[in-house]
Amino acid sequence: MKAKKWLMLCVLAFVAFFLLTPLWLLISGSLMGGAEAAQNFAPVLENAEGSAIWPILPKYPTGQPLVQLLLDSPEFFAMFWNSCAQVFPLVAGQILIGAPAAWAFARYDFKFKKALFLLYIILMLMPFQVTMVSSYLVLDSMKLMDTVWAIILPGAASTFPVFIMTRFFAAIPASLTEAAALDGAGPFRVFLRVGLPMGAPGILSAVILGFFEYWNALEVPLTFLKDPKNWPLSLYLPSISADNLGISLMASVVMLAPALLIFLFGQKYLEQGICAAGLKD
Repeated sequence: MKAKKWLMLCVLAFVAFFLLTPLWLLISGSLMGGAEAAQNFAPVLENAEGSAIWPILPKYPTGQPLVQLLLDSPEFFAMFWNSCAQVFPLVAGQILIGAPAAWAFARYDFKFKKALFLLYIILMLMPFQVTMVSSYLVLDSMKLMDTVWAIILPGAASTFPVFIMTRFFAAIPASLTEAAALDGAGPFRVFLRVGLPMGAPGILSAVILGFFEYWNALEVPLTFLKDPKNWPLSLYLPSISADNLGISLMASVVMLAPALLIFLFGQKYLEQGICAAGLKD
């Protein structure tokens, strides 16, 4: 047993090393000065002779890329707040719209329930490329193209959060809702006082997954936002010139920080959501 345990630990450590290596290289590269980065990556950036070198630690660590990013890049702040203005209302809309729908699917029986839930699953499985044209036509007819609502409204009506939350709401014991009803609580009060607290892990799981999806989105803003002033931060990184590699890497680190913090905070809820999504009825 001990040999198997040590073997498993070695395998996991080996896998963790390769998973964490790109993150470490990203952070170490963001601390390189301009001259050191140009010297190390000249064969790639300038087609010079030799091979590129990415050191584990920079020879002369510096915070200059961070200072330049924060003080000399006003477009970075504009796109960062664009991302916040798009992603946070979108995720809030997913909960406001998806939680009542998931509760209805989980706790009530109504006509065409299975057919409607099947339609939700079909829509969830469709990639963005399938619905892109129809979404574009609808948003254009509503005069919402090139506005923040072109990102928020379609994302808030996403079906995936409904699918995740339905699994958690369905797992709530019926005795709890029946007891609340016997105490005089109406359907809406039962949902607020029993459904939301008991289904909190599913709601948080949907929030985390929705944040990850739209914080890093590329195709959706590229399709619906034409004016660069409305672009989110995910479209800022490719626009940075390769001449200043340090700022590019530091911008990647800053963009990664919110997603990493949210992941560390809600890791156990995310795991529960993934497990619930894989369960069969």
